[in-house]
Amino acid sequence: MDDYDFFKHPILNSPYEEPSRHHDLDENGQPRNKAPIASRRKCADVTPVPKARRGRKADQQQDMLVEELGNLDPTPIINEIRQHVTSWRNLPSSDQWGVTPATAKLLRHWREHQYEDKRPFFCQREAVETVIWLTEVARNQKRYAHIWDHIKGGNEEANPELLRIAMKMATGAGKTTVMAMLMAWQTVNAVRSKGSRTYTDSFLIITPGITIRDRLRVLQPNDPDSYYKTRELLPMDLLPDMGQAKIVITNYHAFQRREKTRLSKGTRGAIEGRREEKIDTLETEGEMLRRAVGDLMGKRGIMVINDEAHHCYRRREGSADEDDLKGDDRKTAQENNKAAHLWISGIEAVKRKLGIRGVYDLSATPFFLSGSGYPEGTLFPWTISDFSLMDAIECGIVKLPRVPVLDNMPTVDGKPVYRNLWEHIGKKLPKKGVGKSGGYTPSDLNKITPLITAMESMYSHYVKVDAQWQAAGHEVPPVFIVVCNNTSTSRLIHDWIAGYEIPETDETKGEVHVGQLPMFSNYDEHRTRHPKPNTLIIDSAQFESGEGAIDKTFKDAMAPEIEQFRKEVGERDGAEAAKKISDEQLLREVMNTVGEKGKLGGSIRCVISVSMLTEGWDANTVTHILGVRAFGTQLLCEQVVGRGLRRKSYELNENGLFDVEYADIMGIPFDFTAKPTIALPSAPKPVTRVRAVKDREKLAISFPRVDGYRTELPGQRITAKFTDGSVYPLTPERVGPTRTRMSGVVGQQETFSPDNHRDEFRRPSSIAYRIAKHLLMTKFPREGQALNMNLFPQVKRIVLEWLDGGYLQCAGTEPHMATWPGIIDEVAEKIYMACQPENTGEASVSVILNAFNPRGDTRFVNLTTSKTCFATDPRKCHVSHVVEDSTWEGELARVAEDHPRVLAYVKNQGLGFEVPYRFGPETHKYIPDFIVRVNDGHGPDDPLNIIMEVKGLRDEKAVQKAETMKKLWVPGVNNHGFYGRWAFTEFRGVFEMEQEFAKLIDGFVAATEPA
Repeated sequence: MDDYDFFKHPILNSPYEEPSRHHDLDENGQPRNKAPIASRRKCADVTPVPKARRGRKADQQQDMLVEELGNLDPTPIINEIRQHVTSWRNLPSSDQWGVTPATAKLLRHWREHQYEDKRPFFCQREAVETVIWLTEVARNQKRYAHIWDHIKGGNEEANPELLRIAMKMATGAGKTTVMAMLMAWQTVNAVRSKGSRTYTDSFLIITPGITIRDRLRVLQPNDPDSYYKTRELLPMDLLPDMGQAKIVITNYHAFQRREKTRLSKGTRGAIEGRREEKIDTLETEGEMLRRAVGDLMGKRGIMVINDEAHHCYRRREGSADEDDLKGDDRKTAQENNKAAHLWISGIEAVKRKLGIRGVYDLSATPFFLSGSGYPEGTLFPWTISDFSLMDAIECGIVKLPRVPVLDNMPTVDGKPVYRNLWEHIGKKLPKKGVGKSGGYTPSDLNKITPLITAMESMYSHYVKVDAQWQAAGHEVPPVFIVVCNNTSTSRLIHDWIAGYEIPETDETKGEVHVGQLPMFSNYDEHRTRHPKPNTLIIDSAQFESGEGAIDKTFKDAMAPEIEQFRKEVGERDGAEAAKKISDEQLLREVMNTVGEKGKLGGSIRCVISVSMLTEGWDANTVTHILGVRAFGTQLLCEQVVGRGLRRKSYELNENGLFDVEYADIMGIPFDFTAKPTIALPSAPKPVTRVRAVKDREKLAISFPRVDGYRTELPGQRITAKFTDGSVYPLTPERVGPTRTRMSGVVGQQETFSPDNHRDEFRRPSSIAYRIAKHLLMTKFPREGQALNMNLFPQVKRIVLEWLDGGYLQCAGTEPHMATWPGIIDEVAEKIYMACQPENTGEASVSVILNAFNPRGDTRFVNLTTSKTCFATDPRKCHVSHVVEDSTWEGELARVAEDHPRVLAYVKNQGLGFEVPYRFGPETHKYIPDFIVRVNDGHGPDDPLNIIMEVKGLRDEKAVQKAETMKKLWVPGVNNHGFYGRWAFTEFRGVFEMEQEFAKLIDGFVAATEPA
């Protein structure tokens, strides 16, 4: 059945039954487009996203992991345990199950009870059944001893003081329900078996942060939304037993020993100096535990449950893998190791003081992290069950992630730009910290056109999805989330999307900027702030810094919802707690209730964050995710993608399956397997010292350091002479991909494009008007003079000439995109350059030299490099070597040395020769390749300095550089007169270079000879 269309049938299995079919995938996890295989998928490393349609094949990893991983790989044991549990589950009589009567009653309830609402998924039951089978069945039978030996062996190496059991469950598969079922099973048995060493009614749940801790309050038996009651996880006659359970939910930070007495640095130093001993003002271990797990003090035999357990491990001793990491990767590894050490040390302290029955780990990604001492991505060896993201997709439990697989912009690696957006924009965004934004404003984002086009493309599709939701009767909007690299970027993107206010001062008038994406703007078209925000910016740093203040307008508009929240807090924590609700709590409640009708977060359409959206946030209305940050590991990719995977609807269709739901994702390179990776050490490369040679000083070349230009247009009459250099190719290379195909590993595909623009912006007259207005305002005001609006008709006429002449060449784009912010600056520069004379000898162009260092010289070249170098001829070059960034440069050096009219030359490496030029709204620095000094007939005392560029592919920036050299730098320096005579040329073919070079020199010589 080779014609099977896997795009139309992504969901194969019921979420409530054991999977019986799976999609046929190849060894890289990609579909073969064949009929499903009639069996359950085995536990294996599969990432359920499609590969890019274009691109090079990934490098094959060396087969060096087998010995390194040894018996750490738990997948064979997981598959064996799965078979045993399936056979045990299918035993017809509970008398054959080999479990306690209380356990048998719970198992029958979970499998057979007629639930009023959502019943436990099969994957939730299987995880709990696996723990039950290991605890009550396998532990008592010798034939399963090797399974327990494997689990204990994995713990002995990594956690020698603990016995951990891990359950791997895809994000969105319902780990909270599994926790509740595990505690129900333990508690019900503990109540009926007092003094048992197997069961307990005391539980410590540890989370990585406050967000998850707050979400897990439903695990408390007395919570109004307690899962035991609302999810019907216990028969009614067993519900009172849960009231005897003692459950403490905390985050691992509570294990950090705190200062009991705060002393200033000076006071501490004075006291310690007088006593000649260190003062210990930290809590003792016992004091820390009383604070962290207070209600469990006095209990014995506690069960620990780690949520997002991949954060909890002890770094393997003797490993230097952290030393092999660099930069942000190393810093992240150090932070992860510090947090993991605190977490696991806290559990070990609990064991020493209170005793621990065992540790249950739950995570979608129970892998060792980079820098842990284990190969990154190694599955915890104590993992006993696995319900992967691919399994969850085939059962319809989660949304199907769609990622870019094809676009209309060719790249070097062939991959879609929006698959890993950060590679294309990362260096253009501000560094870490709000205070390090470097003077960026939201309008500066317009210069980063791939980012703008990505947001426009995602938003255009969001508008369509929102219309579909409204037509279907949904009472809350879909949610678009943006995950940023730091708070500086998140603030810029928030202000660009949602709008912002500039407050009024004594010197300036206040101003409101409306957001660029109307549905997400927090201001209306009249610049009035919406009472309820459409866009929310939030991250953990904001909470920790105490900046979680809420606008009074929001409080007034949301008064009913805030009052409802107070009532809920009062019912749960008492009237006093309800009175003391802080802005921080309100903000967190807004975040936690996104997508919930009648709650504080019910109106939110867009959430912009840094770190809050990696785990623990589980809104089920997320439809679009945009990543604007680096994603170094699969763990981070899966965590962020997981925020969009929770389903909106759990209604079964006529076939007993869920209907497919999609989450569209850009900017997250989620396209590699979870297999462990080991970084191979590389030998250091030999280096060459490149320097000015003292004995060759007669070959020294000097040059002017130009900071800018002044141009005077003659009179009030403006004319333009358009040339090939006036062409502006408007392609996806400038604006980013305008057609991006989104696809899941299965399911329907969708094409995204930035088509959310009003028709009036597309008309030719509107395009010409906007370009002319921008050109007049940015290019034609003379220094010290007001804007001359009388020039507008002339400027518009020139713009129309440019448009009608076909100099705007659209390919894969539309003409109105020439008016986009950022692009319009480049278009204006093209037209303006045509209004200036080209090296006619007229004194219309002058250069502005650097005031402090106006002259550069080859005498100061001194550097080392590992690149290939060309040793220069001591008769032709002051500098010892030419650094070959390409073979073309080595060829030009050879050609220059061989030509008799060349007096001297130098490669512009470490020379500091830079040419300012405008590209779009910004001034850039162009670094030419060579300066070649020749005798063109004026004699060696009056040489011609030729700036030479070797250029194969000539992009739009290269065109603008050449135009600047010809029309500004060369005429300006020549008009200055002090630095001699200059010219500029480009070579575009390596094989013709020698002939072209000779022809060029001959042309200059001929120009000096008498007619």
